[in-house]
Amino acid sequence: MGDVTLWGNPPIPVLLRRSARARRISLRLSQLDGRVTLTLPKRLPQAQALAFLQEKEGWLRHHLADQLSVVPVALGAVVPVEGVDHRIVSGVGRAVRTIAQDKGCELCVPGAPDQVAARLQGHLRALARDRLAAASDIYASRLGLRYSRLTLRDTRSRWGSCTAAGGLMYSWRLILAPRAVLDYVAAHEVAHLAEMNHSPAFWDTVTRIHGDWQAPRLWLREQGAALHRYRFED
Repeated sequence: MGDVTLWGNPPIPVLLRRSARARRISLRLSQLDGRVTLTLPKRLPQAQALAFLQEKEGWLRHHLADQLSVVPVALGAVVPVEGVDHRIVSGVGRAVRTIAQDKGCELCVPGAPDQVAARLQGHLRALARDRLAAASDIYASRLGLRYSRLTLRDTRSRWGSCTAAGGLMYSWRLILAPRAVLDYVAAHEVAHLAEMNHSPAFWDTVTRIHGDWQAPRLWLREQGAALHRYRFED
C-alpha cells in the first residue's frame, strides 16, 4: 500500500500493508531496524487505520525513545532540568546543589558514585512535586475548585491524569522538560476537575486558566518521549 509519515521530531515513516488474514489493526515496531508497520484487514477503510495510528502515536514515540541511546545517570552525564542541560559533578555536604557557571550549569551531587543516580532522582522528584503543586494550586484557584491529592509516578503512557475524586497524578519526569511544558500539563489536568473529557468546553477551560497551550502540547508530542532516555536505575 505504501508509506505514510507521522510528522514530528523525528518524523516516523510507517509502512501500510493489508492482509486478508488480519482480523484487526496491528502496529509493529521492529527491534532490529526500528521499522514501523501498520497492518489492517483487507476491507478496512484506510482512514480508520490512519486514525488508529494517530491514537497510538504517543505509545510509538515512547518505544522509539527506548531505541535511542540510553543515558545512564552518573558523574559526568548531562541531564536536563526544566529544559536546561546540567552536567552531574561530585558535590559535598548532604544536599544536591545547582551551580550556574560560564561553561554551563552543574548539578553537584554528594555521596559515593554509586549513590549519585538515586540521590539525584530523589532531588528531582522533590523539585517536581514543588513545581507541580505550585502550578496546580494556581490553576485550581483560577478555576475556583480544589483537588483532593497530588501524586507522582514514573509513567510512560501519560504525563498526568485526574480522577473523578479530584486526585491529580503527574510524571515526575516533567521536571526535565521546559517549565512551560510542566505548567501546561498541570493546567490540563486541573481543567479535568471541571470537564472530565476532551470536549471543546475542556479546551476552553485550559485556555481560560492557562492561555495558549498549543506550543507546549506540541513539544510533548515531538520531544517528550526522549525524557525517558535518562536511566536512574540499573
